[in-house]
Amino acid sequence: MSQPYVTISKQETGLATVEFFHPKHNSLPSDILSKLAQAITEAGEDNEVKLILLKSGGDRTFCSGASFTELISINDLETGQKFFSGFANVINACRKCPKLIIGRVQGKAVGGGVGVAAAVDYCMATKFASAKLSELNVGIGPFVVGPAVERKVGVSAMSQMTINADHFYPADWAKQKGLYADVFDDIDALDQGVQDLVNYLLSKNPEAQSMLKKVFWEGTEHWDTLLADRAAMSGKLVLSEYTKEVLKGYA
Repeated sequence: MSQPYVTISKQETGLATVEFFHPKHNSLPSDILSKLAQAITEAGEDNEVKLILLKSGGDRTFCSGASFTELISINDLETGQKFFSGFANVINACRKCPKLIIGRVQGKAVGGGVGVAAAVDYCMATKFASAKLSELNVGIGPFVVGPAVERKVGVSAMSQMTINADHFYPADWAKQKGLYADVFDDIDALDQGVQDLVNYLLSKNPEAQSMLKKVFWEGTEHWDTLLADRAAMSGKLVLSEYTKEVLKGYA
C-alpha cells in the first residue's frame, strides 16, 4: 500500500467497513479527512447497513493525527480553521451517524487519532495502541478532539494527556479510563474480538441500537458549532510566532 485511500465495503450481513489509510503513519490530510467523514455519513444513511466498523490500513499506527505537511503550509486564519475542521467533521459524522460504530485500533493513536477512537461507540484495541495528545508540543492544543476525548475519559484524564503531551499513555491505561472497551494481545486476537462483537450486534434489533445511539450522544447537539469554534482556536494558534518557529523543525 502506497497511495492514501478511504473505502467502504459492505457485507450481506449488514456490516459496512469504513477503512482509511495514508502511507505516512496514517496521518490524514484534509482531502482524506473529508472523504472519511463522507464515507461515515454515507454508511449511516444506507438502509442496507446495520452496523459500521471503522478501521485503518496497515499493521502499525492506527492514526497519527493530521498531516504535518499540510499544517506547515498554513498561512492565514481561514485556511487554518478549514484544516482543523477536518477532524471536527469526522467526529461529528460519527456523532450523527444513526448506526453504532465499532472502532478497531491496531496501533498507536496520536492527536486527531485519539479523537477518532473517542468518537466511535465501542472501541477495541491491541496492547500496542498507546495514545498521546501531542498538540501542545507544537504550541496548540487538542481543542477540536477535546470534547470527544473528555466525553470518554473525563476531564481529569483528558487534562493529564493534554498537559503531559510528550507521553504515550499505554493501552491498558486507556482502557481503565474508558477510551478502549477491550484490549487484546495482538492483531489476530483483536480481529477475532471484533468479529465476535459484530456477529452479536448483527443478531440484535437494529432499531434498538439506533435508539441507543441517540441516548449515548444526548447533550452533544451543539457540537457542530462547538467544534467549529474549537477549529478556529487552533487555526489562530497555528499562526503564532511560537508555533511557526516550532514547525520549521518539521519542514
